[in-house]
Amino acid sequence: MGRTGSGKSTTLLALYRMFELGRGRILIDGVDIATLSLKRLRTGLSIIPQEPVMFTGTVRSNLDPFGEFNDDNVLWEVLRKVGLEGPAQHAGGLDGHVDGTGGNAWSLGQTQLMCLARAALRAVPILCLDEATAAMDPHTEQIVQDTIKRVFDDRTTITIAHRLDTIIESDKVGSRTDRLLSWSTRPASLPPPRCARWRRSTSARATAGRPSATTEQRAAQHSRCRSCQRRWW
Repeated sequence: MGRTGSGKSTTLLALYRMFELGRGRILIDGVDIATLSLKRLRTGLSIIPQEPVMFTGTVRSNLDPFGEFNDDNVLWEVLRKVGLEGPAQHAGGLDGHVDGTGGNAWSLGQTQLMCLARAALRAVPILCLDEATAAMDPHTEQIVQDTIKRVFDDRTTITIAHRLDTIIESDKVGSRTDRLLSWSTRPASLPPPRCARWRRSTSARATAGRPSATTEQRAAQHSRCRSCQRRWW
């Protein structure tokens, strides 16, 4: 998590070994990724970008572009998990035609869910989200976030974000400031916000004789407060 230009996406590029590190190393389950072949490393990762992609073709070719899965039941099960069974049936089934662009293309949310379906089908151990919901409206973002939590609950998820609400339920948060990376075990343990809205709510609690909000409550109340988000790194 961090401001634009703080190096969030560069960290992700380092994980994919788009460039080699000048010093230091990255370990996955105790294994230095520099000792792995690029194919071995990248087949264990899946990235969901901010701008998802669908290709003009069939539902099957978008879900399984390399034709690795022959069992239609497996493909339908994945579509069902991410909530795309209905759109796929409407398109004409697995071999139904879909447009990658234009007026008949799937919506942004559906396209992002297809990207998640590809990752779920491959059962990669590490899912990388690079501002995956930044361009979505709140309703669509919530659908995608709920799908990620439900489908990828048993996998490691690395989230690149600049908004607090995107990572509020993460187990561990890294905050980048001036190219330095600091870690906290939970988003709630980051420095508390101090915006005018927070001061008013704190004053109201004190006046009413109510106990102060817990750190977790502060995080939840201000997860979408843009003023607070500027103070969380």
